[in-house]
Amino acid sequence: MARRQATPATTLLNRQQVRYRTHPYDVPVDAPNYGALVAATLGLPADRVFKSLVAVVDGALTIVVVPVTGELGLKALAAAVGAKRAVLADRATAERATGYVRGGISPLGQRRNLPTVLDESALHHETIYVSAGRRGLQLELAPQDLVALTNARTARVASA
Repeated sequence: MARRQATPATTLLNRQQVRYRTHPYDVPVDAPNYGALVAATLGLPADRVFKSLVAVVDGALTIVVVPVTGELGLKALAAAVGAKRAVLADRATAERATGYVRGGISPLGQRRNLPTVLDESALHHETIYVSAGRRGLQLELAPQDLVALTNARTARVASA
């Protein structure tokens, strides 16, 4: 892999000897439907491209990985982890906790290991795409590897 593409996420994958591929793309970060546009730019079915969101679940930060085609169901997220309430974290909190910027938040290689919930739809694919930890770069990896590396819980947390 080119050194300029190294991120904390790819460094973790290399250290753990996990198979992955990187896919660069060029999409303006402020574009409407950013995730769907990334999928279209890469020529991928949008249900295989996942976005990483940071939520506050009963006061604790949690990473939630959902398809770019859907919306996060906050009630479903709370129920999936046995909590009463979930809300999206504000941008500054998400960036500070993960060490990544919006549009480039990866579920891997974050500043702090946060609890992770992966939408169960990911398990229907041989590989999925998530941010590599910077805008303009996606990782392709097996969803089972993502679950193993993040100790993620899988649940239906996205709505179409």
